[in-house]
Amino acid sequence: MTTNFSTRPVRVLQFGQGNFLRAFCDDFIDRANECGVYDGSIVIAQSVGTKNPTFAEQDFHYTTLLRGKENGIVVNAARRITSVREILHTSEDYDAFMAYAACQTLEAVISNTTEAGIVYDENDTCDQTPPHSFPGKLTKFLYARFCAFDGDHSAGLVVYPTELIENNGAALRDCVLRTAARWQLGDGFAAWIKDACLFCNTLVDRIVTGYPKKQADADAAFAKLGWEDAFLTIAEPFGLWVIESTDIIRAKAVLPLDRAGLPVLFTDDLTPYRERKVRILNGAHTSFVPAAFLAGEEIVRDCMSHPVIRPFIDTCIFREIIPTLRGTLDEDDLQAFALAVCERFENPFIDHALISICLNSVSKWKSRVLPSLLDAVKDGSLPHSLTLSFAALTAFYANGCMTADGFVGTREINGEAHPYTISDSPGVLAFFAEHGKDADLLTRFASNTAFWGMDLTAIPGFAALAQTYYGDIRTRGILSAMQDAVRASTEA
Repeated sequence: MTTNFSTRPVRVLQFGQGNFLRAFCDDFIDRANECGVYDGSIVIAQSVGTKNPTFAEQDFHYTTLLRGKENGIVVNAARRITSVREILHTSEDYDAFMAYAACQTLEAVISNTTEAGIVYDENDTCDQTPPHSFPGKLTKFLYARFCAFDGDHSAGLVVYPTELIENNGAALRDCVLRTAARWQLGDGFAAWIKDACLFCNTLVDRIVTGYPKKQADADAAFAKLGWEDAFLTIAEPFGLWVIESTDIIRAKAVLPLDRAGLPVLFTDDLTPYRERKVRILNGAHTSFVPAAFLAGEEIVRDCMSHPVIRPFIDTCIFREIIPTLRGTLDEDDLQAFALAVCERFENPFIDHALISICLNSVSKWKSRVLPSLLDAVKDGSLPHSLTLSFAALTAFYANGCMTADGFVGTREINGEAHPYTISDSPGVLAFFAEHGKDADLLTRFASNTAFWGMDLTAIPGFAALAQTYYGDIRTRGILSAMQDAVRASTEA
């Protein structure tokens, strides 16, 4: 076993060793250590692949490079992270991994095992070393801790999963309890999980691009840093970690990151923060990206300086989306978050391709844009720019056809046709393959309850306005239609 000789006590067991955790949670903990509000190190439990000896050779230290815009200033700042004590492979180092169950100083579990990680697996057994699934591994680890401390409630851990599913803490707790019941680990252990351990729901937000895709870029970074780092991790400066808990005092005491001035919020309800992120950040993306792509743009950053697209983005966010969120969070908070979103879109270091954001756009429009539109209608207004986004979405899929390379659409740039591949569910692609050239395409699309969970043509005035914008897109072009929508929204 190789360690980095850190003198800080092990307080965190982390499931996962990927870029996001290194540039987010581990970075935050390192900063809290430096500020003196925390004194702890992290043991990483790795389950996939094999251990990379280079990390140990680097003493488990690595560099985060935060690059982007923040408060109007371009940021390009490097930081050496020393919060990781060691990495243990849950299979290769099984005994060493399980030995941490008896660690007196251990207080917290952090995880990021992808959205598919928090899943109950009925094939897990208690005699496996280790069980296959993340919940199975955690259950066995917690049971070993329960036994090591004779069920002492003070040995319970606080769990902060960061997987991108709603109610991630509650979902993980349910998986652990189901697994414990199937393994017949006893009522005492189940009670200890419920009463001594605290499972928090969390929301995390930071774009992490990881190691540079081009070695030349990595070499340039190393030349500036003055050292080489095989685990260099690049991320944007923006970060947000919202932690929801039924015991906020305990959740804060175990991981007091907010005391270091870090963007970590503790709350008894993270719903408003999730709504803010989904509607403003994700909703803005889904509102403008198909339209911007049809207009010939390729990456998000360029859209932010476009004389037509930028006003459309601002109108969507500030005039049509934010009003639907008033009453859930403070107005200043909403405005500040929206301005930060615009700066993130302007990041000069990230080439965020529009076509990649268009993946599964139908389900994204339903979850990210439709709620804002419905709330606006409920408040007595039909938002023109959000309605235009539906017309643009329709145009993005229209006239596509199935080919050997997938479902291919066409956009016109400077009078020339340019094909693009559309990725979505089989049902969506089949619909447009059959109806993409129909005269009543938009009405068929809007009334498809399988896509929206409702008939959008039942929304007063929506289908007629969307059809008008769709016609404008086809006859006068997407930019002209966007200008009309901005003008109408401003005059409303």
